[in-house]
Amino acid sequence: MIGLALGVIVMIVVLSVMNGFDHEMRTRVLGMVPHATLETGEPINDWQSLAAKVKRNPEVTAVAPFTQMQGLLTNNGQVSKVLLNAIDPALERNVSIIDNFMKQGKLDDLTPGSFGIVIGDKAATKLGVGLGDKVTFVAPEVSVTPAGMFPRMKRFTVVGIFHVGAGELDGYLGVTNLQDLAKMHRWKPDQVQGIRLKFDDLFQAPRVAWTIAQQLGEDHYYARDWTRTHGNLYQAIRMEKAMIGLLLLLIVAVAAFNIISTLVMVVNDKKGDIAILRTLGATPGTIMRTFMVQGTVIGVVGTAIGAVVGIFAALNVSAAISALEGLIGHKFLNADVYFIDYLPSQVQSQDVIMVCAAALVLSFLATLYPAWRAARTQPAEALRYE
Repeated sequence: MIGLALGVIVMIVVLSVMNGFDHEMRTRVLGMVPHATLETGEPINDWQSLAAKVKRNPEVTAVAPFTQMQGLLTNNGQVSKVLLNAIDPALERNVSIIDNFMKQGKLDDLTPGSFGIVIGDKAATKLGVGLGDKVTFVAPEVSVTPAGMFPRMKRFTVVGIFHVGAGELDGYLGVTNLQDLAKMHRWKPDQVQGIRLKFDDLFQAPRVAWTIAQQLGEDHYYARDWTRTHGNLYQAIRMEKAMIGLLLLLIVAVAAFNIISTLVMVVNDKKGDIAILRTLGATPGTIMRTFMVQGTVIGVVGTAIGAVVGIFAALNVSAAISALEGLIGHKFLNADVYFIDYLPSQVQSQDVIMVCAAALVLSFLATLYPAWRAARTQPAEALRYE
């Protein structure tokens, strides 16, 4: 019973953690990065009319303009790479959940002409800056002057700090105003790089975005969706969940094998008692059912204990790991190494049902051979040496 319960507990906890990573990937990371974007090789002048055309598609829930530029942020000798994402604060809330993760400041402070910037807490810590501090953005271009070539730089004021919990976003994403970055690109204030799309079902993003690009004219517009930027990581999580579930099922199989060995030993030990039952009129079927009931009871009780303890452990594993990290002063999931710097967990009823069903089926199958062997016991042979 204990062996079976441990197998069920481990399966429920691990599958819940994998579900947690899957959920956090969907809600946090994919809530911050675009589901899909539409761009051209040139800056877009009238993005409002383009957005109006795109919104006609019933699967598109929101549209917002954006412009991006990669570069470096520097402050007092500290340097951090950054993907500067220029937005319209009023429209960005419709396609991004960054507002939910603001630790300090707010998006509305990104006013045109102020050259404000919102960065992640990891980048802020690395640069040693807080609200109101200045950082220098170094663009990957040079300006040619009579005195020579100089890198293009611009001073930004930190007006907000966010924390998503994903190292890639907290450390390398910066947000500023559309018009400010347009000046950096030497564009007109109303020109943008493209528009960002949000869908009801993010898994339909590749198909719908490609269809929209074709309708608009694929010679002019091209679509890019989240499966190209973060799809490999998401697929890896889904595959790991399936593979780990399969491997952990072997733990339950080992526990089921213990049921076989236990019942075989019981059969060998009780041969005399089985023979006496046979002489009293018990049929082979009765003997077989007796041992099948015994093995099934072991399976049911072990699975029930494992399910209850496993659900409790899965619901509290995140808090337990956080407490342990605080106690020993060590971070198990470092944002420099892992995509998410905390251990999420989400219990799903279908996983619990699947694990319990698998454990019950294996424990029932484990009773068949010992019960069949007990039913074949011949009274004369068993009692010969009694």
